Amino acid sequence: MTETRVHVGGADPYDVVVGSGVLGELPGLLGGRTRTVAVVHAEGLPEIARPVCGVLEKAGYAVHALPVPDGEAAKESGVLAGLWSRFAELGMTRTDAVVGVGGGATTDLAGFAAASWLRGVPVVPVPTTLLGMVDAAVGGKTGINLPEGKNLVGAFHPPSGVLCDLATLVTLPREDYVSGLAEVIKAGFIADRRILELVEADPAGAARPDGPHTRELIERAVRVKANVVSDDLRESGLREILNYGHTLAHAIEKAEDYRFRHGHAVAIGMVYAAELARLSGRLGQDVVDRHRAILTSVGLPVAYAADAWSELRATMTIDKKSRGATLRFVVLDGLAEPGRLEGPAETLLAAAYREISR
Repeated sequence: MTETRVHVGGADPYDVVVGSGVLGELPGLLGGRTRTVAVVHAEGLPEIARPVCGVLEKAGYAVHALPVPDGEAAKESGVLAGLWSRFAELGMTRTDAVVGVGGGATTDLAGFAAASWLRGVPVVPVPTTLLGMVDAAVGGKTGINLPEGKNLVGAFHPPSGVLCDLATLVTLPREDYVSGLAEVIKAGFIADRRILELVEADPAGAARPDGPHTRELIERAVRVKANVVSDDLRESGLREILNYGHTLAHAIEKAEDYRFRHGHAVAIGMVYAAELARLSGRLGQDVVDRHRAILTSVGLPVAYAADAWSELRATMTIDKKSRGATLRFVVLDGLAEPGRLEGPAETLLAAAYREISR
C-alpha cells in the first residue's frame, strides 16, 4: 500500500505521511544535517520503538532510546526535566533531532522537549494511536500539564514531518481506538460532512482499525486539521475551531485526574457545545440528536455526572480560549459551520449541562 502525503503549509511547511508499513519514510523526514536522534517513547511500547530505532540506525544516525511513562503521566515537569538532562548528556546540538513514539501524551512531551531544548531542535512525531494521528501529532502544538489544568505550559513548534503508520493501530485496545474516533467525528462536525456519513453507514467498522474506511477516515481528519493549522499556527483565530467540545472536555479530564480518556471527554464536550448552541437559538435539535446518535453508535459517552457542574465550571474559567473574564466556546451554526459563543449567561451554561447530566 502506498503512502499518502498530506501537506501542512505555513511558514514552516511539512508533510504528514499516512500509510501502512511506512517506517522507512522516517529518515527522509529528518533531513540531512541530523546526526544524533533521541527517540522519546512510551515505556510500554518497546516493540514499536525498536523498529523505529532500527530504521534510524540503518540510515546512519546515532540513536538513543529514551523511555518515558505511559499516558498522561509523561506530561509532567519532572519527566520533561529528565529529558533535558539526557539531551545534555548526549551533547545534542541544534542540528540533532527528537523523534516521539507513542500516543498523544508522548508526542506532546517530545515536541515540547524539542521546542525548549536550545530554543528549538527538529522533531518528528510517530503517533501510535488514532488520537495521536488525527490530533496531537499534527499542528505543532506541544505541552505538558500542571495540577491546575491540562496543557497550560507549552509552545507552538512545527515538526519536520509526521509519520502515521497505520500498522501500529492493530494492537491498540478497542477503548483507546474508539476514544481517538471522537476527534475524527469532531472533524466531521466542524468541516467534513463525509466523515459523518462514513461513520453512520458502518459504525462497527468505524470503531475498529481494520474497518473498510479506516484509512479514508484518518486521511480526511488529518486534512481537516492540516487545512486549519496551515492558516493559523498559533491559534489566533481559525484554529480555535479544532477545540470544538474541548472546553468542557479539559475540565472533565482535570476532575478525573487525567485518568479519563481524552476522546471520551471530547465526545461529552461536543454534545454540551451542541446543547449550548441549541439553547442559544443557533442550532437545530436535529443536529444535536445527530451528535448523540453518531457518538453512541461507536461506543462513546454523551453524558456526565450531574453533581460535577460546580467543579467543572470553575475549571473552565482558565480555559485557554478565555479572554480575561470572558468564557468563549466553539459552537456550530450548522453542520460544518463552526462559530464562537462569547460570554454566555451562567443560566445558559447550567441549562446546557443539565441536558447532558446523568
